[in-house]
Amino acid sequence: MAKTTGVASRLAEALAIVLGTEGIPLRLRAWDGSEAGPDGAPVLEFRSRRALRRILWSPGQLGLSRAYVAGDIDAPGDIFASFAALSSAGKFAEPGPFPPLSAKEALALLKTAVRTGAIGPSPAPPPEEARIHRHGRRHSKSRDAAAISHHYDVGNDFYALVLGPSMVYSCAVWSDQPDGRGGQNSLEAAQEAKIDLVCRKLGLQPGMRVLDVGCGWGSFALHAAQRFGVDVVGVTLSSEQAGLARKRVADAGVTDRVDIRVQDYRDVDDGPYDAISSIGMSEHVGSEQISRYVSTLHGLLRPGGRLLNHAISWNAGPTSPDPDSFIPRYVFPDGEMLSLADMISALETGGFEVLDVEALRRHYALTLRAWVHNLEEHWEEAVGASSPGRARIWRLYMAASALGFESGLTGVNQVLVQRPGGAEPPLRRHEWM
Repeated sequence: MAKTTGVASRLAEALAIVLGTEGIPLRLRAWDGSEAGPDGAPVLEFRSRRALRRILWSPGQLGLSRAYVAGDIDAPGDIFASFAALSSAGKFAEPGPFPPLSAKEALALLKTAVRTGAIGPSPAPPPEEARIHRHGRRHSKSRDAAAISHHYDVGNDFYALVLGPSMVYSCAVWSDQPDGRGGQNSLEAAQEAKIDLVCRKLGLQPGMRVLDVGCGWGSFALHAAQRFGVDVVGVTLSSEQAGLARKRVADAGVTDRVDIRVQDYRDVDDGPYDAISSIGMSEHVGSEQISRYVSTLHGLLRPGGRLLNHAISWNAGPTSPDPDSFIPRYVFPDGEMLSLADMISALETGGFEVLDVEALRRHYALTLRAWVHNLEEHWEEAVGASSPGRARIWRLYMAASALGFESGLTGVNQVLVQRPGGAEPPLRRHEWM
């Protein structure tokens, strides 16, 4: 039977003071085997004294994130329940960065560290932590390339385990709640439905020339070439993505229809294109560069050509996350999400006419839960294909993101626009899809 006193009770008291709550909504399990907190609540394990030391030196989300990535803290049960409970507690439930500790809060942590033998120097951050924010001008080509490499060049085998056979790393479109039995409600079917939806919104016809910005592992390019008879140029900054995409294109026998390049979208100069897809790419552009992004794609389209911009958005709170929070440090360095209003404003200001807007928030929550399921089902293989820290990062970030979409904090939208000129779109939506 687990102890109910000891280190865990001291941790619970200190964390309640730091969070500004009367208690904690988690069951804490400490390295000495003791437990404290509500019975039946999600369990959070402090597996070593180093976990408390990380929180002491970096209070708030960063310290907890470092401890989880390093394996000093674990959520051994339902990661969704554990994260939801923690994120609802006190200061974590408040918008914006975790505020600095007061003298009382800092003293409570320090006393607990002394009493539990956890006092000591600041542990080094886990090796998976991104440090590119210290080098180069934000959203310069070289820094963007480094940011993309940090996230996407972590091993194609790892991504295959998480994403499944579709190799699509963006929100799927589900016809119904997944039932876990595959078929029409499988992740693969939902991803194919999303790609097909984009192709139809763009009005693809045989012989068209299409640019896929942020082409990933080539799934959209393959579908568009094989099902719609178009020629596709796909650009990515990830050499690992490009290598696998080219192999998939060759295996499918469509090298004459699909050209995969390692290239910055700002360097594409072989327009005009009849249509452009940008699926989950503009989050890497940044607010300062969004006008250039829009004008570049506008210039690459023929008159009357369409652009489909599929992007995550902030539905509440600041559009730029705290640079010391988990996502910028470990997942998407320099990533920025615009609100839907700001994205539409940028597109219209850049000379595009908006044809259609579709919100897919609930679809992304289902997609992320499917990816977490894949990761947990293939955990040992995923660790072997990357590292224990990398697998833990992806588990935490995807679970947290799913909860963000479920709560409405974040959304994802497909905005279809057209460059003026050429043929007018039909009057009814179903006619141009």
